[in-house]
Amino acid sequence: MTKHGLVLVPEDAAAAARHFSFPPPRTADSCRKLAAQIDLSAAVMGSWLDSMKASSPRHKLMAPAAAAGAGDAEHDDWMERHPSALGRFEALAAAARGKQIVMFLDYDGTLSPIVEDPDRAVMTDEMRDAVRGVAARFPTAIVSGRCRDKVLGFVGLAELYYAGSHGMDIRGPTAADTNLAPNEAKTVLCQPASEFLPMIEEVHGALAAAVEAIPGAKVENNKFCLSVHFRCVDEKRWGALAELVRAVLKEYPKLRLTQGRKVLEVRPMIKWDKGKALEFLLEALGFAERSDVFPIYIGDDRTDEDAFKVLRSRGQGAGILVSKFPKDTCASFSLRDPAEVKDFLRRLVDDSTDTTS
Repeated sequence: MTKHGLVLVPEDAAAAARHFSFPPPRTADSCRKLAAQIDLSAAVMGSWLDSMKASSPRHKLMAPAAAAGAGDAEHDDWMERHPSALGRFEALAAAARGKQIVMFLDYDGTLSPIVEDPDRAVMTDEMRDAVRGVAARFPTAIVSGRCRDKVLGFVGLAELYYAGSHGMDIRGPTAADTNLAPNEAKTVLCQPASEFLPMIEEVHGALAAAVEAIPGAKVENNKFCLSVHFRCVDEKRWGALAELVRAVLKEYPKLRLTQGRKVLEVRPMIKWDKGKALEFLLEALGFAERSDVFPIYIGDDRTDEDAFKVLRSRGQGAGILVSKFPKDTCASFSLRDPAEVKDFLRRLVDDSTDTTS
């Protein structure tokens, strides 16, 4: 076995994957550079605006017709490097066969569509059934920037692990859904940023008051982090919004500002992210040192890149980016939208049933 690709192919699956070629892995250097691009705390205003625009697929849709050919070539090249997880499912499944799959799923844009009102980002019953089927066979965690309780409310499956606030609030299934003792089930697994709670509350109030001047802006309190949504803000006001947010945060040097899909994220200045959450859960589940584990992480956001990087560095499993457009990513595979995520999860369940029957 080698670490040249994300997925390590077992010897008994080599024949099934003979013609399967994994995308060339990013180096640790290139992934660090990508992470540096994502952290906007020291960015100049022009870079802020460019990054905010880059988070909007609409800009790609509005590209001049003359560039259509170049755009098609770019997309084809990107798909060569990040092939569809559905199109390459058989080889991916062969690589996972005989190993313990551990599933990690982002929520917004992965299990539910991106919507204008973040409070209405509900998942379909069909998607819930697909996730339930996966969780019945493999340890499954939702890793989201949202507040853990809010994501649990959206998903409605108590048998899952939930890592909210970009992994800063992790809790496992309750005793009612597992064989855990009651005292174990109620234990919060990990809250590395608990000391920041008073500060987050204070900044939430300050930001909510500051952005009232920007129509469409919304500040969401995710307990250990804050989200400033600008999806409904006129693009001409994006710069003003970013300036308001930066002005508030100048008084709080222990907080940092990053960006996701049409959202500015305020987080504690600690070394913790979705990648750390993935590592913590693998450790808590007893899989960290095992060579026969196959973690799969599916996400659509820049914040998911930290988890993709962890899989790269481990040389295990598969990172899958959900996107219809070419993006710089450390993931090895891609899916276009939540509908394809649902199909992938169902195929994974079907494949598991076939191999165990």
